[in-house]
Amino acid sequence: MQLWFAADLSAVTVITRWPTRVCDSFPSGQANPLNSLNHPFSSLSMRRRYESWFLRLGLADGCGAWWIRYLLTNPGRNGCPGNPLGAPAQLWATWFPAGGKPQSFIQGFACNEIEIAPSKSPFHLSIGDASIDENSCRGALQLEGHQLAWNLQYASRFRVTMSNKGWIGFSRTPHSDAVFSGEISLDGRIFRGYPLGFGVQGHNCGYRHRAYWIWTHACFLQQQGSVSTLEALLYEMPWGLTFQKAVLWHHQQGYQLRNLRTVQVSRETMKWEFISKARNGLLLKASISGGGASLHRLPYLKTDCAGTFEVANNSLATASLSLEGLGGSEILETSGGAVLEMAGNYLDV
Repeated sequence: MQLWFAADLSAVTVITRWPTRVCDSFPSGQANPLNSLNHPFSSLSMRRRYESWFLRLGLADGCGAWWIRYLLTNPGRNGCPGNPLGAPAQLWATWFPAGGKPQSFIQGFACNEIEIAPSKSPFHLSIGDASIDENSCRGALQLEGHQLAWNLQYASRFRVTMSNKGWIGFSRTPHSDAVFSGEISLDGRIFRGYPLGFGVQGHNCGYRHRAYWIWTHACFLQQQGSVSTLEALLYEMPWGLTFQKAVLWHHQQGYQLRNLRTVQVSRETMKWEFISKARNGLLLKASISGGGASLHRLPYLKTDCAGTFEVANNSLATASLSLEGLGGSEILETSGGAVLEMAGNYLDV
């Protein structure tokens, strides 16, 4: 049971073999003594919910970035039966070559190929032969003549919950300043390093997708070898409200900036500029640009199975931060060390 498509979505090959019965029920494991932000919310009996664990890895040599995603969708109703994008479990992998066109691979899996076993480690999810846990992930895909495999380890010093709305959904970042090591191979080309690159490992979940959202994460490598990061999230809420929050990790200190004000946003050119201020007086001005050849657009399936919507992602985005206050000013910049993602258009909602 697999599906694959290239970045231009001009051709889709689908082989669906997952069973028509719903998944067996597994405990969601609410008790986790290590309090992992990767801990699953979903049980496999849930009929309407998506939950994903993902990583964005910018390679240290600057040649590109990888986006890898482990996804569960409506496992209690066997995904969205009859839809080629509707397998209850999926593996996503996208290669963003510097200066080139992104290439995506997606494979679907049956309910009986899902295993959630919190007792094995702080967190562990298996989809087929692929798996992800608290500090590592691995997987392999063979689709339409392409061969892709990864075996990665990662560590970080900072984690944060960006948003938590209970059963409605959440956005968590178990590894905000992640340093990745290991190996990725694509059609004989091997990416290997210790470290291999830098980025983020995230975890999000929801009863449905938001009508719109903007999300960014940027890594800034410091001369002393540490990693500073910025993560910002904006999305639709009921009654015409908008959730907006930014979190900065810099000089081994975390700063939550809730009074976020968007100065400029464009989904067509993938540009987001905003200003935010922390309670201690730190003023942050951010500019994130995600246009160009690395801009990638993919369909996401709605959890009610009533069609798809487009999500734009550039995992080789550029970012510039201006920090003022706390006795001085500072500029942080990265070219290709950020990810910018947009869905919907909050100016039109």
